[in-house]
Parts: sequence; C-alpha cells; structure tokens
Amino acid sequence: MRKSRLLSVLAAAGLGAALSLSAQAAPKTDFKVCWTIYAGWMPWEYGAAQGIVDKWAKKYDINIDVVQINDYVESINQYSVGQFDGCTMTNMDALTIPAAGGVDSTALIIGDFSNGNDGVVVKGEGKTLADLKGMDVNLVELSVSHYLLARGLESVGLSERDLKVVNTSDADMVAAFSTPGVQAAATWNPLLAEIEATPSVTKVFDSSQIPGEIIDLMVVNSATLKDNPALGKALTGAWYEIMATMGSDSAEGKAAREHMAKASGTDLVGYEAQLAATKMFYTAKDAVAFATSAQLPATMTKVAEFSFAHGLLGDGAQSSDAIGMSFAGGVTTGDQGNLKLRFDPSYMQMAADGKL
Repeated sequence: MRKSRLLSVLAAAGLGAALSLSAQAAPKTDFKVCWTIYAGWMPWEYGAAQGIVDKWAKKYDINIDVVQINDYVESINQYSVGQFDGCTMTNMDALTIPAAGGVDSTALIIGDFSNGNDGVVVKGEGKTLADLKGMDVNLVELSVSHYLLARGLESVGLSERDLKVVNTSDADMVAAFSTPGVQAAATWNPLLAEIEATPSVTKVFDSSQIPGEIIDLMVVNSATLKDNPALGKALTGAWYEIMATMGSDSAEGKAAREHMAKASGTDLVGYEAQLAATKMFYTAKDAVAFATSAQLPATMTKVAEFSFAHGLLGDGAQSSDAIGMSFAGGVTTGDQGNLKLRFDPSYMQMAADGKL
C-alpha cells in the first residue's frame, strides 16, 4: 500500500537545498531511486531483486541503486532535497510536493492509474454518495483520497462544505471505521478491501468512476535526466522488461507476481485483487497512448484546481495556474515561466519502438 499519501510542506531551508542540488545536476555514473510499497510500484522491488535494473544500468555504463523507503511522504521529501534522483509518487503529489517546492521534475514512466483501488465507503446498506451530506468523512487529509471525495461530491451536486472531513492516518483508518462514531471514510487498498469486507458497508464511489485521474509514476529530476539520458533509458528499459514478465500468464509471470505479493506483505490472491483494481500499462505502447492523450492535461488541470483550493501550490500561488506543466506535443498548462512538472513520453516511446 502507499504507506501514506498525506502531503507535506517542505521547510524553506529544505527547498533551498533542493533547488541548489537540482541546479547542480551534471553527467555522472551513480544514481539512486526510491520507492514505497504499493501494488503498482512493487515491480521496482522485483527488478532490483532479480538483477533486471542492474542489467539495464550496465548496458548504459551506469549504476542504479533502488532503495525502499518505508514512509511514502518521506520518500518524496528525500527526493525533493536531492537525496534521490528519482522516486515513485502519484501525479498529485508530484505537483504539490517537488514541483510546488521549486524542484523541476519529469514523469519518466507512467506505470498505472487507480481503477477502483481508491474508494469512499459508508456504513449501512443501500447508501449513496448523496447520503454523505451532513456526515463526517474520515480520510487522510490533502491526499488523493481527499481529491477522490471532492470529485465524487461534484458528481452529485455537493461540495466539501456539505460535510466535515476528519483527518485520519492510514495506519488508524481500519480501527477508526470499526468504532460507532465513524460513519464514512475515503481510503485506498488494501485498507479499502478490509473495510468493505465488514458487514453492512456500502461503497458509494471509487476511482474507476474517474479513470485516469489518480496516476502512479516514476518521477526523476529534470536536470539530472537532461544531463544523463542513460538514466532514463536504463530505468525505462528495465521497467518494460519487468512488465512483460509480470503481465504474462506464464509460470514465470505467476512467480513474479508471487514475489511481489510476498514483498508487499500479502499473498498472490491478495496482490492480484489489488492489481484487478489497478489499470497497469503493461506495454510501453499503451503508456504512450495515455501520455499523449488530451485527457492527461485536462486531468492535471483538475488536480491543480483542487490543489490550489486547498493551499497546496505554495504560499505565493495566486491561482491554480501558478505551476507550469508540460505534456506531449508541446502542450503546456499553467505558468510557462514557472515550468516545474513535465510529462515526457519520449523514453516510453523509445521502449515502444524497440530503441532501448
């Protein structure tokens, strides 16, 4: 699971260090990327354990250290201050933590999007999203669960003003929901599945109803990538080799998924249930199609609007356009003079074309 997707605000000193480090990027041979436990990011653990990342790194005469960080937010913070060259994170967190902190970052690989892994649940049978009016809803505040709730409320003509959000850590979510005082929650798998399994609980909204909006990425420092294209090629080449195995019905594919399941603390059945609610892009061609669609800039505009409304784009942000983002085909949104988040499908395209 994504250990915690609660957003954080980096200290000014940390941001200064991040900006300084990102500006000093230069050709080098040793790199570090980090990841945290979540269904769509377990391939990085597998690729490291099986030597696949090492093999691709050697092909390009570099070294890549793949490091697990136990705390999700901490992993992004460490990436943002230059401790790592790349990090797994969601699209919203990429915008509101490194990009909002001034660290120019590139979404190198679009691995998947949540397609039911995130949901809103209410106690009682036959409930609907509209029944949330006047309720307290427990969730990790300012996370993608918060975004999911806001998008759901929009669909039934409600807003956050119609209810009360109660900040609850992911570690406490299941226990909190089991108490009489908690009536509704927004969370993600495997917590969502555990809560759904409780008697008389209705799932009233999930991420399959906003497909392609909660996206899981491998993000790298833009300056580092520009000066070291070998890093982008090695990571992307390794990823799609892992995807080819993981997505197959062969004995090797099953063994790979069993490995990932065990490493994430579940069994094959549990892991495949999470994968069933995750739209994995097993081929580079499918990832490129998603990355070059008109939907992606539209989605990121929605994310930016939510983020600005909740004060996540920085103290100086005057509008949801405060941070510039770039996409395939020269498309940009936001302030082009403050371009800090780039969705660059060129390395995935190399993989699709067999040029890695």
